[in-house]
Amino acid sequence: MVASKSGELRALFASLDQDADGRISAAELRGCMRATLGEDVPAEEAEALVASADADGDGLLCEAEFLELAQQASWAGVEEGDDELRTRALREAFGMYEMEGQGCITPTSLGRMLGRLGAERGAGECRAMICRFDLDGDGVLSFDEFKIMMS
Repeated sequence: MVASKSGELRALFASLDQDADGRISAAELRGCMRATLGEDVPAEEAEALVASADADGDGLLCEAEFLELAQQASWAGVEEGDDELRTRALREAFGMYEMEGQGCITPTSLGRMLGRLGAERGAGECRAMICRFDLDGDGVLSFDEFKIMMS
């Protein structure tokens, strides 16, 4: 899997993990599929999908299991260039990092989300991460800049 695709999938995993416990339940997976595909997937199907990749048998997908599942299934076209689906998935991921209702990712919101994911970063480090993709120099990431970062 290409590194940028892995980054997109990691961001997608974070957005799916509604309760930030580091695992995705079948219910969280169903919610994502409903939001991104516009389809209500039956609970049994979502549970079967989780079970197919659940290596440790806990009934949940950790990030590694999710990445394996996504690699096998090409995540319903996200990796294959379905632009509309990819944009929706990225918008959902962007919303998880944005968190302050400002329509952008700030160093503070980035630090907060990374902390929830167990990847604590200081304010200076978050500013530096944003600076690499901050094309207009305003100190925050817009959705368009986030898309570029994830590609």
